[in-house]
Amino acid sequence: MTARTHHVIAPDGVRLATDLCLPRSSGPHPAVVIRTPYGRTAHRAELHGWAARGFAAVAQDVRGRHGSEGEWHPYHNHEEEDGAATLSWVRGHTWSDGRVVAAGASYAAYCALVTALAHDGDGDGTPDAVIAAVPALGLAETAREATGPERLRARAGWWAAHGDRPDSDPEALETALARDPRLLEHLPVAGLGDRLERELPSWTRIWDDRRRGRLVLDGAAARLPLLAVGGIRDPFAEDTLALWRGWGGPSRLLLGPWGHRLTAGAAPAAPGRINLGALYVRWAKAALAGRLEHTRHGVIALGDSGRWYRAPGSDDGRSPETADALGRQVLTGAGRPGTDRTTPPPRTAQHAPGGGTAPGGIGDAESTRPTVWAFGTPTGLRLLHGADFTADPARPVRSDDLMIPVDGDRADRCVLLSPPLPRPLDLAGHAEARVRAVTDGPCADWAVRVTALDPSGRAEPLAFGIVRRTDPPDETADITVPLGTLGRRLDAGTRLRVEIAGHHFPAHARNPHTGENPVTATRLAPSRRTVLTGGGALVLPVTARRHYVEPVPEICR
Repeated sequence: MTARTHHVIAPDGVRLATDLCLPRSSGPHPAVVIRTPYGRTAHRAELHGWAARGFAAVAQDVRGRHGSEGEWHPYHNHEEEDGAATLSWVRGHTWSDGRVVAAGASYAAYCALVTALAHDGDGDGTPDAVIAAVPALGLAETAREATGPERLRARAGWWAAHGDRPDSDPEALETALARDPRLLEHLPVAGLGDRLERELPSWTRIWDDRRRGRLVLDGAAARLPLLAVGGIRDPFAEDTLALWRGWGGPSRLLLGPWGHRLTAGAAPAAPGRINLGALYVRWAKAALAGRLEHTRHGVIALGDSGRWYRAPGSDDGRSPETADALGRQVLTGAGRPGTDRTTPPPRTAQHAPGGGTAPGGIGDAESTRPTVWAFGTPTGLRLLHGADFTADPARPVRSDDLMIPVDGDRADRCVLLSPPLPRPLDLAGHAEARVRAVTDGPCADWAVRVTALDPSGRAEPLAFGIVRRTDPPDETADITVPLGTLGRRLDAGTRLRVEIAGHHFPAHARNPHTGENPVTATRLAPSRRTVLTGGGALVLPVTARRHYVEPVPEICR
């Protein structure tokens, strides 16, 4: 099996460099198509893997990248038309049996999805199934958190490496930081593109697009099968979950203990590990043969333990509407039902190890219940220091440093700590923090970082969330900070440390506290904060029973 390069002609005549690897057996064959900005040649081993399992495997450089002609404009390119032309090209050959899976990771997942959703399932340019791994769903989704703050470090790294150029330089930002270690501190953020020693005209445009959720909304009308693959440590994990939950056709979710650098390469077949390449092939064959149940199933890994739970929001005998409502329900605070007016009062409550109560009725009701660690209580999270602190953008709390101040002098964050866990806990599902606080500025970011401290004191990140608020100055506000979806086992003796801060830099741009746009602001001001521990809480999804599932059969049924 040898990958040979061809050129697909786009509707406007642009030639798209395309590698094709065919099985040794005679055809026709089903096909898998990967359209990527990261270099088609990087997929040679993957193409060979698909071909060895009976698929005609195609990898293509998107327009304006590597071997393809045209201009590269991320998320404003011709991905829909070019994708449709490529699928039509595949189906026009005798080696194709007409069945096509569109697949990809990150931006390549976006390419697969827009091709699938562009033509309402009609015509030769639409795939029969989609595999979307760690999907980067659009400019708005990748540039900002759903709660507002700008993702500075990741966007600067991606745009420096891939933006406005036909090739890639993965070390571009690191090289620039070596020359200027304070590069990301320069203001305005909109001017960062001018400091990378090459033209980057699209940098300012990425902050203008605020249209979130288009692909999730379009996916509700889809009828073809979807496999959404994400990682607990992936910053886009919640987008992966939203895509899976909202998809109209048979949808499957695999949420593993990974970050964004997820590949389809075959990991060693060992206990607790999944061979993603083999899983993709098995799922694709089931999807193309019409053997998938027309339901929503998903699994979530319990860290690196090798255990998997059914993901909250999976169909489990309830109506899809009920399951979806439970999967999206917002948790109430510790003993303060009704604080969030969109949330009905809890129907059941479970005693929590943190001294609060655990409202029931979210996610997989049989196995997972939100459990509350109340702020300011001896058995919950006691205050260490920083009930009053200053969020100063000139010396922000850093995202790349888990060390915290040892005393309360010039406190830059509020810090709380739990007692050691009396028993191991499994966490699988949505987490959040409830913060009651006061600020003196017109606009404030509230960043909450949860760290697990093992019995030896070793710190490991557990959860993080950040929201932007425009509450009236000097008035108490009740703030909900989503902490994402967790999949983790905590050993007995583990302590939970919670930090509440005003910045998370350089992962996120600094809020200037002046009310100005953080992307264009050139003036910074400190902000005084007060955290009122009464009524605050950390809410974690503790599994009440160990209802483990086998991930591969669950995904492929």
